[in-house]
Amino acid sequence: MLKISSNILRVIVFLSILINPLFILGDSFRYNVFNNHGVVGLINTPTARFYDESVHGITIYDGTPDQKITLSSNPFDWFEASFFYTNVQGYPYPGYEYQDYKDKGFNLKIRLKQEGKLPAIAVGFYDFAGTGLYSSEYIVGSYGINNIDMHIGLGWGRLNQESDDYKNPFTFIHDGFKNRPSGYSGPGGQFESAKFFRGNVSPFYGLSYKAKDNLILKLERDSFATENSTPLKFKEPSSKYSLGIDYIINDNFTVGASFERGNFFSLKFVYKNNPKQTLKKYEYQKPEINKSDNKYTKLIKNLEKNGIGVNKITETTRSIGLDLTQFVHPDLKLVEQIISQATTEAGINKNVKKDLKIANLTAVTEIDDSFNRNAQTIYQRDEVKNVFSTATNIRFKPFIASREEFFKGALLVENDSEYIIRKNLFLSSNLKYNLANNFDDLRFPPIDTYPAQVRSDLKQYLKNMDDRVMIGRAQLDYHITPKNNHHLMLTGGLLEDMFSGVGIEYLYFKQDTNYSFGLELFKVKKRDYYWGFGHLDYENTILNANFYYRNYGLVPFDLKITAGEYLAGDVGSTIEFSRTFNGGVRFGAFATFTDVSTAQFGEGSFDKGIFFDIPIYGNLINYKWRPLTKDPGAQLIRKNTLHDLLVRFRPIN
Repeated sequence: MLKISSNILRVIVFLSILINPLFILGDSFRYNVFNNHGVVGLINTPTARFYDESVHGITIYDGTPDQKITLSSNPFDWFEASFFYTNVQGYPYPGYEYQDYKDKGFNLKIRLKQEGKLPAIAVGFYDFAGTGLYSSEYIVGSYGINNIDMHIGLGWGRLNQESDDYKNPFTFIHDGFKNRPSGYSGPGGQFESAKFFRGNVSPFYGLSYKAKDNLILKLERDSFATENSTPLKFKEPSSKYSLGIDYIINDNFTVGASFERGNFFSLKFVYKNNPKQTLKKYEYQKPEINKSDNKYTKLIKNLEKNGIGVNKITETTRSIGLDLTQFVHPDLKLVEQIISQATTEAGINKNVKKDLKIANLTAVTEIDDSFNRNAQTIYQRDEVKNVFSTATNIRFKPFIASREEFFKGALLVENDSEYIIRKNLFLSSNLKYNLANNFDDLRFPPIDTYPAQVRSDLKQYLKNMDDRVMIGRAQLDYHITPKNNHHLMLTGGLLEDMFSGVGIEYLYFKQDTNYSFGLELFKVKKRDYYWGFGHLDYENTILNANFYYRNYGLVPFDLKITAGEYLAGDVGSTIEFSRTFNGGVRFGAFATFTDVSTAQFGEGSFDKGIFFDIPIYGNLINYKWRPLTKDPGAQLIRKNTLHDLLVRFRPIN
């Protein structure tokens, strides 16, 4: 009887664990690691695990025959996106046989269900827009019990080991899912939706085990296809299983080693960061106060000590009005917190009305005509002028997967300076000095340059990054708000690395709405390749209309739609989605369609890409990835637009 009771007890304990699992691993930031493809997973297979929104990372993988660099991001806690560059060893690049084959592409993963009493479920794509070297789709489930995290899924395409020969379950819906088209039908850089979830499937499964706080052991049934895989020439697997070990150096850095399919070892290095955990909260700074200071002087000192300039203070019997200028804090809520504490510290208990300006553009207006008629001026600052600020940082400029070599890059010292001539007139500069680069042997010209060469000659600029001071930007900006919510900016000078020009931008921007719109008109001229004041023969006049929308709903995002003429003279539109987080981290994707035909555009068909803006170590990682650098759809890259400046006061979405 006792033995039966013990067995029943064991069953009850086991069932209770299944029903109420201990999520030691789960979606843990520390114990989940990007796999060889830069996707949160095991070794080659994905899992249904996700990081929190704003998490980003880099994976460097060295295997046989492929080597890969992947940048990954989580714009949402249910959405993971990554892009990769790969170098295929032992297979020559067609037409450039002295080097290995190169490829690049996108990965996506979307969570369908969070883990609860039932497993988490996700659907995803490897290399879903490109030449399809790793093209595959999958559905995967994950479930954690104590230190063990278990995963099982179905894989199509590259995740379908052909020897498995399992029938596609979607054929019960339609016979069209039975066969997967082979090869690649387009010129490259297109979505091959005709392949999605087509053909036979392979099951994959595996688990990770937290052996120690800094040691994760992994085992998976690896369904990665190795047959008929040119240019990926894999050895015939001696096993369908792969083993791996991840050593967690700290929450941000992990190194891993794997024995893949029984016939080769691989290594990977992973960096990942969660800005919400690492971003330091602002600490209010207390100024030196003299006994003789009155409450208004105390208020001014408190605000200016915390990066907020005071232009004017007015007062009525009930309220105090503050006309403020600030350039430091990116979040309106933080600005309001500082104002609240500063007034309290100064002994002011009245209601506060504020006008906030940035670059003399009125972004927030709470002081109206009725208040001004009844208010007296307590303080008026002299006009701000002759203020100089400068910052010098080390920056890395990558150039990856060129036809000359897989990895190119430059290490630069960059100085960014700003001189405030008067409160609405700014002189900005960017100076570069080359410390080291390997651009000297860039020699293959672009294949397509239609309708004009405005971006595809990038290599010519890189080759001339010599050991001298180079001018990246030298421009003059004049800002005014002639009427509430209507803003103008006049700009002229060396606007970016490749173009100089002069122009005007108009923006309608109202603080309490989630949309704005405007126009840009610029006369531009192509800079020469020597990073000075010289020019080439090409010039153009571009006119664009912009619409901006910020969504604060269930799926927060920023939308920008641009329509008009581009640098190369083509006409069309760009749609851009992005997500911005506190601290300046920003992820996004864009696509541009112009009157340039698919045949004229060449490989890629149309311009598209994703971008990372991660302001660490002096903006070390600030990267826009596109499949190819082409001329159609090219836009002017200015330091600031009116929307960039004014949106700083909008709540982070």
